[in-house]
Order: sequence, then C-alpha cells, then structure tokens
Amino acid sequence: MNYRKSLFAILALVVGSASAQQRIPEVEQLLQKMTIEEKIGQLNLLTPGGGVATGEVVSENVGTKIKSGQVGGLFGVTGPDRVRKAQEIAVKESRLGIPLLIGSDVIHGYKTTYPIPLGLSSSWDMGLVEQAAQMAAREATADGINWNFSPMVDIARDPRWGRISEGAGEDPYLGSKVAEAMVKGYQGDDLAAAHTMLACVKHFALYGAAEAGRDYHSVDMSRIKMFNQYMQPYKAAIDAGAASVMSSFNDVDGVPATGNKWLLTDVLRDQWGFKGFVVSDYTSLNEMIPHGLGDLQAVSALALKAGLDMDMVGEGFLTTLKKSLEEEKVTEEDITNACRRVLEAKYVSGLFDDPYKYLDSKRPEKDILTENNRALSRKLATRSFVLLKNHNNLLPLKKNGKIALVGPLADSRENMLGTWAPTGDFNLAVTILEGFNNVASGATIEHAKGANISDDVAFAKNVNSLGERILIDERSPETMLQEAVDLAKNSDVVVAVVGEATEMSGESSSRTDISIPESQKKLIRALVATGKPVALVLMSGRPLTIPEEFDMPVSILQVWHPGVEAGNAIADVVFGDYNPSGKLTATWPVNVGQIPVYHSAKVTGRPATESGEFQKFRSNYLDAPNAPLLPFGYGLSYTTFDYSNLKLNTREISQGEGITVKVTVANTGDYDGEEVVQLYLRDVVRSITPPKRQLKGFQKIMLKKGESKEVTITLSPDDLKFYNAQLEFVSEPGDFEIFVGTNSDAELSEKFTLK
Repeated sequence: MNYRKSLFAILALVVGSASAQQRIPEVEQLLQKMTIEEKIGQLNLLTPGGGVATGEVVSENVGTKIKSGQVGGLFGVTGPDRVRKAQEIAVKESRLGIPLLIGSDVIHGYKTTYPIPLGLSSSWDMGLVEQAAQMAAREATADGINWNFSPMVDIARDPRWGRISEGAGEDPYLGSKVAEAMVKGYQGDDLAAAHTMLACVKHFALYGAAEAGRDYHSVDMSRIKMFNQYMQPYKAAIDAGAASVMSSFNDVDGVPATGNKWLLTDVLRDQWGFKGFVVSDYTSLNEMIPHGLGDLQAVSALALKAGLDMDMVGEGFLTTLKKSLEEEKVTEEDITNACRRVLEAKYVSGLFDDPYKYLDSKRPEKDILTENNRALSRKLATRSFVLLKNHNNLLPLKKNGKIALVGPLADSRENMLGTWAPTGDFNLAVTILEGFNNVASGATIEHAKGANISDDVAFAKNVNSLGERILIDERSPETMLQEAVDLAKNSDVVVAVVGEATEMSGESSSRTDISIPESQKKLIRALVATGKPVALVLMSGRPLTIPEEFDMPVSILQVWHPGVEAGNAIADVVFGDYNPSGKLTATWPVNVGQIPVYHSAKVTGRPATESGEFQKFRSNYLDAPNAPLLPFGYGLSYTTFDYSNLKLNTREISQGEGITVKVTVANTGDYDGEEVVQLYLRDVVRSITPPKRQLKGFQKIMLKKGESKEVTITLSPDDLKFYNAQLEFVSEPGDFEIFVGTNSDAELSEKFTLK
C-alpha cells in the first residue's frame, strides 16, 4: 500500500488507537527520540517577515530558533533558494533534522492571480474551480511552498464584512461544492507529489457571521443555525480530505474558537473524524487574552487541551507549555499528540523522504506565469462575470466606432488583482484600457479618468494602509468630470469602469456604506445625462447597494476583481467573444438596512404579502421592500433561456430513496450561451421551522441558439435531511416542493411526498 496516497488512508489507523504499532512507525520512532522542548518546537509556526503580514507581530531570531528545534513551520518565505536555506538549517543544523512546513496564503492564484473567490464561485463551474486550485498549487509548490492557508469556506450573509470576497458567498450547498473542489485541486490524489500541497480549511468556525459585519467581531448563534446553515462547507472540506484546519478569530458559544474544545475536538475530531492538524490564525491564541480568557500561559494551555496543534506567530506554546507541564496544567500526552499530528502532515507530504522536493530551481520558470496559466486565468475571469442588466441590449459592443472608456478603474493596474493577492504582482496585470485595445483593435478607444475612486482623504488613507489603491488626482474633481463628459459627448458609446479599489474589501475592510462612492456616482449621473448609451463595468469584492444605478438607463456587468488578465477578460465579454454566464452567489440588498438578506431565510408567522405591498402587522419595512435588489443565483446572458416540462420520476418516495428531477431548457435568443440550471427545495412541514427554500442542486449547461436540452438533477436522501432540535441529521416524512429555474426566485415547481 502507498501510505502517502491519502492523508486519511494513513491517519485512519491512528484514531481511537492507543497502540504505537497502529500509527505511522517512522513518526513514532521520531517521537521517542524527541525531548519535550523539541516536541513543543514543532507546534510553533513563525514568519520572518518579507511577505504580507496579517497582524502586527513579526517573528524574531528565526534562524536561531530553527537550529534549536523550536520551529515546526514557516510562512512568508518563498522561492527555492530562500526556502532551501531555511530547510537546510532545519535538516542539517538542528539535532533531529526535522524538515519545516512552508506555508502561504495562496487565496486566488499564486503569481498567476485569477478572480477573487467570490467571483470564482460565481462561475458555478466546479471543474474550473478545481482546475484553478490545481494551477495555484503547481505555481506555489514551484516556489517552495508545501502548505496553503486556503480554502476559506466561511458562509457570509453580510456584505459589510470585507472578507465575503474570500469565500463562496451565502449558501451552504454551493459553498460545500466549492470547498470540495478546492481541496481536491490543491491536494490532488497524492500529497507526496511535488505539484500538490496541503490544504488548510478556514476559518473554523462561523467567522463569516461577525456581528455588524465588523471583522474579528463576536459571533453568537444557536447550534441549530450553526449546523443547518454555517457548518456544512467546513465538513465538506474535511470529507474531501483537507489536511489541516485553521481556527477562527471569533468566539463560539462564548469561547474563542482557538481554545474551544467543543469545536476543535468534540465536533471536528470526534463527530467528523478529522485526522489532520489544527493551526491557529495569526496570533489568535494570544488574542484570547483581550477576549478575557486569562494570561498567555492560561490561554496556551486552554488551546492545547482544546485541540489546537500549532500556534501561528504568537509563540504562546513555545514560551509557556513547558511551565504548564511542570505545573500539571497540561500533560506530556497533550503535547505529544499535537506534535504527532504535525509530524504526520510532514510525513504524508513526503518531506521526510526528501526535504528539498519542492526546491527545484528550474520549476519557477517552467511552472509560474506561463502562457497557459495566464490563458486559464483569463478564462476563469470571463466565467466569473455576472451580467446584472442589459439596457436596450447594448452589450455586446461592436468592435468599431468611437468608445469612451472612462472611470477611475479603467486604467488602474494596481486594482486589478483584488484583495488577498500577496504573492501576485499588479505590475503584470492587464488594464482594461489595454484589454480593450487588444480585443477591439478596430475601434477608436479614448480614455478619461473622470473621477477619483473616492474624494475622501481620510477614507483613502485607511484603504491605502497596504499600498496606494486610491490615488487622489492632483486635478480637481470638476476638471476630471468635465473631461469625461466632453469625451462621452464625442463618442458613440460610453463604458464606465467604477466600483471598489482592491482594499475596499478583504480582511479588516468592513464598510457600513457599501454603495458606490459619491465621487463615482457623480460621474455616472453626468455620463447618463449626455444621452449616450452607457455600460457600467462594476468592480468590487462584495455585493454593493446600487438601486440608483440600477434604475438608470444603463447596462451593468459585474466583474469583481478579475486577476492578472483582468483587462483582456473584461474586453472578451464586453465585445462578445464570450457570452457571460456567471450567477450571483450572494444576494444584493437594496440598502444596508435589509442586511442580512439571503434566499434561504425562514418565513415568519406573519409573512409579507405576495405582491410585496405594505400591510400593517406583517413582517415588512415602512421604507423599503423585503425583496433584495438582485436575488441569489441571478445573472443574465446575451441570449435568453426558457424552462418547461418539469418532471419528477415519482410523487412518493420512502426513507433512504432519492428522487430524479428533469426539466427542459431552451436557448430562445440569438447567441450561443451557458446557463446554470438551479434546483431549490422546500420542506413544507417539519419539526423545526424550515427555510423558504434551499439550493439542493445545479448544473451548468451549454446551449447553442435554438437548441434545447433535457437536464437531469438527482436529489439524494441526504438532500432531504436537516439537523433537528437534538442536532440529529434526519429527514422527516411529509410534503416537499421543488423549484427549478434561473435563480432563487424560480417559479416552475412540482411536489412530492416522503413517506
């Protein structure tokens, strides 16, 4: 048996076993040789700086600590030569020669960045998602990295939270599919292969539900809500074989996740059977002190006993566990178990066989930023775009005539990659102006900035803390606006590129106002006032509130932050070389007062009227509708699709049986195009209040114009299950309703009964 083929194939031998013979012999032999200090050292993850830190602390005296056996892994170190130097210290100069794990945040591509994860999820194409992760792994491992702090699978239903950009949106079913695809893409089927890397699912758990959408804030929810709405993607990543898990910053049931035994041991290991190791987020162990859980020694002991195996940067384990052992606050078995799990990860990565297997100096040139990789990034970007509105079928544009390309993001190279692209180089990105000239060489394309991303100096300073992303022009706003208006008047059509700078979303980038900044609103109003046809290319890392813009006579293409091939990909879609097929994976609210608004919300005992008309003593607002501006799953195409002939293979099933759903989809427009067929399920009566409807299946299909196809989606017995009041995963007899269509407001429906 090839023990390295699967993490689970090896570590399944370990769980529930007290016998060393049932564990990995090489790891057990090594543990016998290790001092307690060396075991504690393996639990220490450091960064020497030089990369993008996500906290205020940078490790000191890293080389000396490695030599002393006090380091289990590093991050922020890249490149075969730099990594080799660190690895040689560990292997040649420490007493036992234990190799290092080398980690990194490879969030949406490595050097070849592709769309932010929220954008990538909007493709609804799990094959492409897995392919994207494979490319990222191949590039990162070529640069010496063997462990990736990805995927982030937090469910997020509050777009004020900046890190919604890093996940797959609001839905647990879709989020689970994306989590599974990314883990498979990073890890492949052989973790010892030089082009695969350990995945680290994060942030466990509930991080996306921070109160008020404010990063690092408290989380409080019932366990029924946890298991039915937030936990599924984490479990899907574990079931897919994720090698490691990262704890989250927030508390869960009043206990910070990094020291939460119920979360890290009872659920993760005992219920879900997780066999890998758990690492803290950046100094999240130390941050339990301001949470109010005690001093560094106390919280370090708490975290170890809870099931944390590795401490990122804070060095709480390194500096306090020996003392806690002497005071009997932890046991040697606690330390040994954590050390064992870290060593097992190194073993399955093949690092004990060859510590330098990721350090081929020829690989970067061969595997990084290749022509094929950039072509894939361009393809991924085009598939992520969502057509929100196409006024008078303005899009796609013809590749001739006079086009005014305006807006502060139209020629802004530094804002193409998106947030959390620390390994990318924005200087290599294709601007939208460049992309238009590349794709539509027959058109006359003239550019004007028109406005700053924001005129607010204080706001810009906050956004620019990691580098200048909002550049406030030396010219006055009035001068820039007039230049854009004059250009628009002398053009056939206007394309305005507006929205967010990269660091207006992402970590520590929460916003209470998620509308387009006023500086750009003024530009859009002025362009529309010229009477020229206007298309908005909208760039953001989150859903925005755009009711004013949506009511204008404009077309709107949402492009997220597309990555290194941004300009070419946007031009491909704007000029019709690719017909947009993306669908929203997070609901777009009318205003922030609606938040949280999502498709699987429950129906109250006093629901609003079907028409949406206000009625007293019903669950509605006085000043806004209940319905969002744009529903989950929404996205237009340059063609049109018609759904008909919805059929079930049976009207009645028994426990343990599935059901097959068929629907006919026809392309009734003038373009070939792809459509995401979506299936939603409503459990009509059950023991706890059910959601209005839940996504339970989807399929992306290609239809030529005039073509129709019968699409089959099968619901498994598990698709009918939920966690009841006792947290048992069950399906209950009764009636179910199925809805199939182009978004979560699908109206085509059929019913069946579970006996």
